[in-house]
Amino acid sequence: MRGSPTGSAPTNERGYVEHQRIRQPAGSQRTLPETRLPQLRADCTRCFALCCVAPAFVASADFAITKSAGQPCPNLRPDFRCGIHTRLRDRGFAGCTVYDCFGAGQQVSQVTFAGHDWRDAPDTARRMFAVFPIMRQLHELLWYLTEAYTLEPASPIHPELVAARDETARHTGDTPEQLLTLDMATHRDGVNALLRQASELARAKFPHRKEHRGADLISANLANTDLRGANLRGAYLIGADLHGADLRMADVIGADFRDANLRGADLTGSIFLIQSQLDAAKGDATTTLPPALTRPTHW
Repeated sequence: MRGSPTGSAPTNERGYVEHQRIRQPAGSQRTLPETRLPQLRADCTRCFALCCVAPAFVASADFAITKSAGQPCPNLRPDFRCGIHTRLRDRGFAGCTVYDCFGAGQQVSQVTFAGHDWRDAPDTARRMFAVFPIMRQLHELLWYLTEAYTLEPASPIHPELVAARDETARHTGDTPEQLLTLDMATHRDGVNALLRQASELARAKFPHRKEHRGADLISANLANTDLRGANLRGAYLIGADLHGADLRMADVIGADFRDANLRGADLTGSIFLIQSQLDAAKGDATTTLPPALTRPTHW
Protein backbone atom coordinates (compact mmCIF):
# COMPACT_ATOMS: atom_id res chain seq x y z
CA MET A 1 0.00 0.00 0.00
CA ARG A 2 2.99 2.31 0.28
CA GLY A 3 5.12 3.92 -2.37
CA SER A 4 4.25 5.27 -5.78
CA PRO A 5 0.96 4.42 -7.52
CA THR A 6 0.93 0.94 -9.00
CA GLY A 7 -1.98 1.45 -11.38
CA SER A 8 -1.77 2.05 -15.10
CA ALA A 9 -2.57 5.78 -14.98
CA PRO A 10 0.39 7.87 -16.18
CA THR A 11 2.08 10.30 -13.81
CA ASN A 12 3.44 13.76 -14.52
CA GLU A 13 6.81 15.18 -13.52
CA ARG A 14 5.56 15.83 -9.97
CA GLY A 15 4.44 12.22 -9.56
CA TYR A 16 0.73 12.94 -9.63
CA VAL A 17 -1.72 10.72 -11.46
CA GLU A 18 -2.98 12.35 -14.62
CA HIS A 19 -6.60 11.39 -15.27
CA GLN A 20 -7.31 10.43 -18.85
CA ARG A 21 -8.43 13.45 -20.83
CA ILE A 22 -11.20 13.57 -23.40
CA ARG A 23 -9.81 14.17 -26.87
CA GLN A 24 -11.43 15.41 -30.07
CA PRO A 25 -9.14 14.35 -32.93
CA ALA A 26 -9.19 16.23 -36.20
CA GLY A 27 -11.70 14.78 -38.63
CA SER A 28 -13.76 13.20 -35.86
CA GLN A 29 -16.79 14.74 -34.24
CA ARG A 30 -15.82 13.23 -30.91
CA THR A 31 -14.17 10.24 -29.34
CA LEU A 32 -16.03 8.71 -26.46
CA PRO A 33 -13.89 8.22 -23.35
CA GLU A 34 -14.05 5.02 -21.37
CA THR A 35 -17.52 4.91 -19.85
CA ARG A 36 -16.09 4.63 -16.36
CA LEU A 37 -12.39 5.36 -15.87
CA PRO A 38 -10.55 2.92 -13.56
CA GLN A 39 -9.15 5.70 -11.37
CA LEU A 40 -12.72 6.80 -10.59
CA ARG A 41 -13.56 3.46 -9.00
CA ALA A 42 -12.68 2.85 -5.36
CA ASP A 43 -9.74 0.53 -4.74
CA CYS A 44 -9.77 -0.10 -1.00
CA THR A 45 -6.56 -2.14 -1.20
CA ARG A 46 -4.64 1.06 -2.04
CA CYS A 47 -6.38 3.32 0.47
CA PHE A 48 -5.67 3.91 4.15
CA ALA A 49 -9.35 3.43 5.06
CA LEU A 50 -9.98 7.18 4.86
CA CYS A 51 -13.75 6.71 4.65
CA CYS A 52 -13.60 4.85 7.98
CA VAL A 53 -11.81 7.72 9.71
CA ALA A 54 -12.24 11.12 8.06
CA PRO A 55 -16.07 11.51 7.97
CA ALA A 56 -18.30 11.90 11.00
CA PHE A 57 -21.55 9.98 11.36
CA VAL A 58 -24.41 9.93 13.80
CA ALA A 59 -26.24 6.95 15.27
CA SER A 60 -29.27 6.40 13.02
CA ALA A 61 -30.85 3.91 10.67
CA ASP A 62 -27.62 4.09 8.65
CA PHE A 63 -25.07 3.85 11.47
CA ALA A 64 -25.18 1.94 14.73
CA ILE A 65 -22.94 4.43 16.55
CA THR A 66 -21.91 8.08 16.58
CA LYS A 67 -18.38 8.85 15.41
CA SER A 68 -16.54 12.17 15.25
CA ALA A 69 -14.64 13.31 12.16
CA GLY A 70 -11.03 12.07 12.27
CA GLN A 71 -11.87 9.33 14.75
CA PRO A 72 -11.24 5.77 13.48
CA CYS A 73 -14.31 3.52 13.40
CA PRO A 74 -14.03 0.90 16.17
CA ASN A 75 -14.51 -1.78 13.51
CA LEU A 76 -11.34 -0.71 11.67
CA ARG A 77 -8.54 -3.27 11.92
CA PRO A 78 -4.79 -2.51 12.05
CA ASP A 79 -4.45 -3.57 8.39
CA PHE A 80 -6.96 -0.87 7.35
CA ARG A 81 -9.67 -3.44 6.68
CA CYS A 82 -13.16 -3.50 8.14
CA GLY A 83 -13.65 -6.14 10.80
CA ILE A 84 -17.34 -6.59 9.96
CA HIS A 85 -17.25 -5.97 6.21
CA THR A 86 -19.43 -8.97 5.35
CA ARG A 87 -21.93 -8.15 8.13
CA LEU A 88 -22.25 -4.37 7.85
CA ARG A 89 -26.00 -4.34 7.21
CA ASP A 90 -26.71 -6.87 9.95
CA ARG A 91 -24.63 -4.85 12.42
CA GLY A 92 -26.41 -1.58 11.67
CA PHE A 93 -23.89 0.02 9.29
CA ALA A 94 -25.94 0.15 6.10
CA GLY A 95 -24.55 3.63 5.46
CA CYS A 96 -21.10 2.15 4.92
CA THR A 97 -22.38 -0.20 2.22
CA VAL A 98 -23.66 2.66 0.04
CA TYR A 99 -20.68 4.99 0.37
CA ASP A 100 -18.57 5.62 -2.74
CA CYS A 101 -15.42 7.76 -2.79
CA PHE A 102 -15.11 7.51 -6.62
CA GLY A 103 -11.46 6.53 -6.20
CA ALA A 104 -10.54 9.56 -4.09
CA GLY A 105 -9.27 7.33 -1.28
CA GLN A 106 -6.44 5.78 -3.23
CA GLN A 107 -5.61 9.11 -4.91
CA VAL A 108 -5.14 10.83 -1.56
CA SER A 109 -3.38 7.85 0.02
CA GLN A 110 -0.99 6.90 -2.75
CA VAL A 111 -0.57 10.09 -4.74
CA THR A 112 -1.32 13.25 -2.77
CA PHE A 113 0.48 11.88 0.31
CA ALA A 114 2.84 9.52 -1.59
CA GLY A 115 1.92 6.40 0.39
CA HIS A 116 2.51 7.86 3.87
CA ASP A 117 -0.42 6.69 5.98
CA TRP A 118 -1.90 8.57 8.91
CA ARG A 119 -0.88 5.92 11.44
CA ASP A 120 2.83 5.84 10.54
CA ALA A 121 2.94 9.60 9.96
CA PRO A 122 0.42 11.07 12.41
CA ASP A 123 1.56 14.62 11.64
CA THR A 124 -0.05 14.23 8.20
CA ALA A 125 -3.36 12.90 9.53
CA ARG A 126 -5.10 16.25 9.96
CA ARG A 127 -4.23 17.42 6.45
CA MET A 128 -5.05 14.05 4.92
CA PHE A 129 -8.49 13.95 6.51
CA ALA A 130 -9.16 17.53 5.40
CA VAL A 131 -8.06 16.85 1.81
CA PHE A 132 -10.08 13.65 1.42
CA PRO A 133 -13.59 15.22 1.09
CA ILE A 134 -12.23 17.78 -1.37
CA MET A 135 -10.68 15.05 -3.52
CA ARG A 136 -13.90 13.06 -3.33
CA GLN A 137 -15.85 16.01 -4.74
CA LEU A 138 -13.36 16.38 -7.58
CA HIS A 139 -13.58 12.69 -8.45
CA GLU A 140 -17.37 12.75 -8.28
CA LEU A 141 -17.43 15.70 -10.70
CA LEU A 142 -15.06 13.82 -13.02
CA TRP A 143 -17.47 10.87 -13.00
CA TYR A 144 -20.43 13.05 -13.97
CA LEU A 145 -18.48 15.05 -16.56
CA THR A 146 -17.30 11.83 -18.18
CA GLU A 147 -20.90 10.64 -18.45
CA ALA A 148 -22.18 14.01 -19.68
CA TYR A 149 -19.72 13.86 -22.56
CA THR A 150 -21.19 10.54 -23.71
CA LEU A 151 -24.62 12.16 -24.20
CA GLU A 152 -24.86 12.68 -27.95
CA PRO A 153 -27.53 15.43 -27.75
CA ALA A 154 -25.14 17.42 -25.55
CA SER A 155 -22.63 17.77 -28.41
CA PRO A 156 -23.14 21.59 -28.60
CA ILE A 157 -21.43 21.91 -25.22
CA HIS A 158 -18.85 19.14 -25.59
CA PRO A 159 -15.96 21.65 -25.77
CA GLU A 160 -17.07 23.17 -22.45
CA LEU A 161 -17.37 19.71 -20.92
CA VAL A 162 -13.85 18.86 -22.11
CA ALA A 163 -12.45 22.05 -20.59
CA ALA A 164 -14.26 21.49 -17.28
CA ARG A 165 -13.12 17.91 -17.07
CA ASP A 166 -9.50 18.77 -17.82
CA GLU A 167 -9.52 21.54 -15.22
CA THR A 168 -11.06 19.22 -12.63
CA ALA A 169 -8.57 16.46 -13.42
CA ARG A 170 -5.72 18.94 -13.07
CA HIS A 171 -6.85 19.81 -9.55
CA THR A 172 -6.66 16.14 -8.50
CA GLY A 173 -2.89 16.48 -8.91
CA ASP A 174 -2.64 19.52 -6.66
CA THR A 175 -0.59 19.52 -3.47
CA PRO A 176 -2.39 19.28 -0.14
CA GLU A 177 -1.88 23.01 0.37
CA GLN A 178 -3.40 23.82 -3.03
CA LEU A 179 -6.36 21.53 -2.45
CA LEU A 180 -7.10 23.06 0.94
CA THR A 181 -7.27 26.55 -0.59
CA LEU A 182 -9.27 25.51 -3.67
CA ASP A 183 -12.61 27.35 -3.99
CA MET A 184 -14.52 24.11 -4.34
CA ALA A 185 -17.95 25.71 -4.14
CA THR A 186 -17.29 27.99 -7.11
CA HIS A 187 -15.75 25.18 -9.14
CA ARG A 188 -18.64 22.83 -8.37
CA ASP A 189 -21.22 25.49 -9.28
CA GLY A 190 -19.62 25.93 -12.69
CA VAL A 191 -19.57 22.20 -13.35
CA ASN A 192 -23.15 21.76 -12.14
CA ALA A 193 -24.33 24.41 -14.59
CA LEU A 194 -22.76 22.41 -17.43
CA LEU A 195 -24.24 19.16 -16.17
CA ARG A 196 -27.71 20.74 -16.10
CA GLN A 197 -27.25 21.94 -19.69
CA ALA A 198 -26.17 18.49 -20.82
CA SER A 199 -29.15 16.94 -19.07
CA GLU A 200 -31.64 19.37 -20.59
CA LEU A 201 -30.27 18.75 -24.08
CA ALA A 202 -30.42 14.98 -23.59
CA ARG A 203 -33.99 15.03 -22.26
CA ALA A 204 -35.39 17.54 -24.74
CA LYS A 205 -36.91 14.77 -26.87
CA PHE A 206 -39.44 14.07 -24.11
CA PRO A 207 -41.92 16.99 -24.46
CA HIS A 208 -44.11 15.84 -21.57
CA ARG A 209 -41.31 15.06 -19.13
CA LYS A 210 -42.16 15.52 -15.47
CA GLU A 211 -40.47 18.17 -13.30
CA HIS A 212 -39.64 16.83 -9.83
CA ARG A 213 -36.40 18.62 -9.05
CA GLY A 214 -35.83 18.60 -5.30
CA ALA A 215 -39.37 17.28 -4.76
CA ASP A 216 -40.49 15.60 -1.56
CA LEU A 217 -41.52 12.20 -2.88
CA ILE A 218 -40.87 10.27 0.33
CA SER A 219 -43.02 7.11 0.33
CA ALA A 220 -44.78 8.34 -2.82
CA ASN A 221 -46.70 5.82 -4.93
CA LEU A 222 -45.03 6.06 -8.32
CA ALA A 223 -45.52 2.43 -9.34
CA ASN A 224 -45.69 1.92 -13.12
CA THR A 225 -45.33 5.69 -13.67
CA ASP A 226 -43.95 7.03 -16.94
CA LEU A 227 -40.91 9.03 -15.78
CA ARG A 228 -39.02 9.02 -19.06
CA GLY A 229 -36.88 12.13 -19.28
CA ALA A 230 -38.11 13.34 -15.89
CA ASN A 231 -36.10 15.78 -13.80
CA LEU A 232 -35.52 14.05 -10.47
CA ARG A 233 -32.40 15.99 -9.52
CA GLY A 234 -32.10 16.03 -5.74
CA ALA A 235 -35.55 14.51 -5.28
CA TYR A 236 -36.34 12.75 -1.99
CA LEU A 237 -37.46 9.28 -3.03
CA ILE A 238 -36.88 7.60 0.32
CA GLY A 239 -39.19 4.61 0.57
CA ALA A 240 -40.98 5.55 -2.65
CA ASP A 241 -42.72 2.82 -4.63
CA LEU A 242 -41.18 2.90 -8.10
CA HIS A 243 -42.14 -0.67 -8.92
CA GLY A 244 -42.35 -1.01 -12.70
CA ALA A 245 -41.66 2.70 -13.25
CA ASP A 246 -40.08 3.80 -16.52
CA LEU A 247 -37.02 5.89 -15.62
CA ARG A 248 -35.31 5.80 -18.98
CA MET A 249 -33.31 8.99 -19.58
CA ALA A 250 -34.50 10.48 -16.27
CA ASP A 251 -31.99 12.80 -14.59
CA VAL A 252 -31.44 11.34 -11.11
CA ILE A 253 -28.33 13.20 -9.99
CA GLY A 254 -28.43 13.58 -6.21
CA ALA A 255 -31.77 11.77 -5.90
CA ASP A 256 -32.17 9.92 -2.60
CA PHE A 257 -33.25 6.34 -3.36
CA ARG A 258 -32.87 4.94 0.14
CA ASP A 259 -35.27 1.98 0.52
CA ALA A 260 -37.04 2.95 -2.71
CA ASN A 261 -38.74 0.01 -4.43
CA LEU A 262 -37.12 -0.34 -7.86
CA ARG A 263 -38.37 -3.86 -8.55
CA GLY A 264 -39.24 -4.14 -12.21
CA ALA A 265 -38.23 -0.52 -12.89
CA ASP A 266 -36.45 0.39 -16.11
CA LEU A 267 -33.35 2.51 -15.43
CA THR A 268 -31.84 2.10 -18.89
CA GLY A 269 -29.99 5.28 -19.79
CA SER A 270 -30.93 7.06 -16.57
CA ILE A 271 -28.74 10.15 -16.50
CA PHE A 272 -26.12 10.48 -13.73
CA LEU A 273 -27.27 7.34 -11.92
CA ILE A 274 -24.48 6.04 -9.67
CA GLN A 275 -23.87 2.72 -7.96
CA SER A 276 -24.46 4.00 -4.43
CA GLN A 277 -28.01 5.03 -5.37
CA LEU A 278 -28.74 1.46 -6.45
CA ASP A 279 -27.05 0.06 -3.34
CA ALA A 280 -29.36 2.16 -1.15
CA ALA A 281 -32.52 1.03 -2.96
CA LYS A 282 -34.45 -2.23 -3.19
CA GLY A 283 -34.63 -4.06 -6.49
CA ASP A 284 -34.63 -7.52 -8.00
CA ALA A 285 -33.74 -9.49 -11.11
CA THR A 286 -36.46 -7.68 -13.08
CA THR A 287 -34.91 -4.23 -12.51
CA THR A 288 -33.27 -3.08 -15.75
CA LEU A 289 -29.92 -1.35 -15.16
CA PRO A 290 -27.47 0.61 -17.31
CA PRO A 291 -24.59 -1.65 -18.45
CA ALA A 292 -21.96 0.36 -16.54
CA LEU A 293 -23.56 -0.41 -13.15
CA THR A 294 -23.94 -3.70 -11.27
CA ARG A 295 -26.88 -5.32 -9.54
CA PRO A 296 -26.40 -5.03 -5.74
CA THR A 297 -25.79 -8.37 -4.06
CA HIS A 298 -28.43 -7.72 -1.39
CA TRP A 299 -31.28 -7.36 -3.92
